[in-house]
Amino acid sequence: MATILLVEDEPDLLFVFRIVLEERGYRVHAARNGKEGLDIASRYLPDLIVTDWNMPEMDGEELCERLRLSPALASVPIAVVSARYPPLGQKSLWNAFLLKPVDVETLQLTVARLLVGRLSRTSVRQALSDPAPSRWQPISWRCWP
Repeated sequence: MATILLVEDEPDLLFVFRIVLEERGYRVHAARNGKEGLDIASRYLPDLIVTDWNMPEMDGEELCERLRLSPALASVPIAVVSARYPPLGQKSLWNAFLLKPVDVETLQLTVARLLVGRLSRTSVRQALSDPAPSRWQPISWRCWP
């Protein structure tokens, strides 16, 4: 089961997004601003982060920048949701940008697409780094005491 962090300062939207994603079987953590979101991301290491762009205390831009600077969180995909168009030159900070109002189907498809990419890269990386177990592995023999 994938873990998703929702960062949204609008309580109604946070509630709806959470319900929609939990119904799809995702484990969801929620934060009301970027500062809280960064703290939760550091503790739970989510598989995906969906964040608003305009928030109090720490906005989405600063949150994305800090996430990309963290070695543990830099590879986590980020979907930004905003009522405003994305700022130019910041595209490397996120993997998807959704314009509000976001319909439920678009949110679900975007989340699924980002998670498929992340989970497949993670499993491939683990498979390549771990040697395959084999019953034909060499045995080291010591013939002397």
